[in-house]
Amino acid sequence: MKEALHIHQQNYLVCLKDRELKKGHKPACIWFTGFSGSGKSTLADKVEQELCNKGVHTYILDGDNMRKGLNRDLTFSEEDRVENIRRIGEVAKLMCEAGLVVLAAFITPFRKDRALLRELIGEKFIEVFVDTPLEVCEQRDVKGLYQKARNGEISNFTGISSRFEVPEKPDIHIKTNNQSFEDSVKLILDQVLPRLAI
Repeated sequence: MKEALHIHQQNYLVCLKDRELKKGHKPACIWFTGFSGSGKSTLADKVEQELCNKGVHTYILDGDNMRKGLNRDLTFSEEDRVENIRRIGEVAKLMCEAGLVVLAAFITPFRKDRALLRELIGEKFIEVFVDTPLEVCEQRDVKGLYQKARNGEISNFTGISSRFEVPEKPDIHIKTNNQSFEDSVKLILDQVLPRLAI
């Protein structure tokens, strides 16, 4: 694109290190991936509460909220789902540069998108695989989406008409069939907190 030739990065005097010192911790992007209904948002919510109680500056990025604002022009085609994740990754990266701990709860079904996020955000990226069997998620069907997908009302629905590529080496693997909610939260905090220390 010719327009890109005229874009020049502006450098500012306040840097990430200054923001870290102000906040008292390093930034991070904790990215929760898994099926719809796996418990990603519930876990992110509880982890954020615990981090806030420890004085950590946080913000949650949630799929439905992003779809109502920044990404309201996107459909649920595979191409637009990829773009949805790319945009959210860019937002998460900016928030990390602001010194925040970002908690992002998104299905993120494709390995290439998760790899792109890791490359984009770098060492601040922490992938949490909320491993809940599809049948359990479908039984919960909190938003009634699985039933609609089974009825053909929703296309490209992960687990029904679109694939979920299981993370091969997540930073944190939550096996909800074998771990209590409390143990899952503790496991995440035990892994995340040392990475926030200045």
